[in-house]
Amino acid sequence: MNLSTKGRYGSRALLELALHWGEGPVPLKEIAERQQISVSYLQHLIAPLVAAGIVRSTRGPRGGASLARPPQEIRLSEVIQLLEGSTAPVECVDDPSMCPRVDLCVTRDVWAEMKMAVNGVLESITLQDLAERQRRKEQPEAAMYEI
Repeated sequence: MNLSTKGRYGSRALLELALHWGEGPVPLKEIAERQQISVSYLQHLIAPLVAAGIVRSTRGPRGGASLARPPQEIRLSEVIQLLEGSTAPVECVDDPSMCPRVDLCVTRDVWAEMKMAVNGVLESITLQDLAERQRRKEQPEAAMYEI
C-alpha cells in the first residue's frame, strides 16, 4: 500500500496544527513553509478536513487553520480514511461481491489481515502522539539524558 501525497501531506499539515494547538489559527502560508507543501495544494487538502469537522478555518488578517477538536481526540485512522479512502491493498477486501472466489481465496485472507494491521496502527496514533514524537525528534539531546 502506498499513501498518496494527500494522505502524507494532509497528515503533516495536521501535525503542524497539533504542534500549535491552543495558539489560535495558523496561517496556511506558515504551515506550507514549515512542511514544504505548496499553499495551493494545502488549500486543496484543508477543504475536506474542514468539511469533516477536523479543521476549523478562520478568515481575515489573523486567520488560518486550527484543529476543531483537541489533538488527542483525532486519530490518524480518521485522517487517512478521509483523505485516502480504504487501506485495503485490494478491492475484494472491501467488496467481496466483486470476486466469485472470495470464500476460497487464501490470499484475500492475507490482504484482509494486512488491512486490519494497518488500521490498528493508524487507530492507535492520535495527532497528539504525532506532536509528541515530533518534539522528541527536534530535541534529540534532551532525549539522550532521559532515563
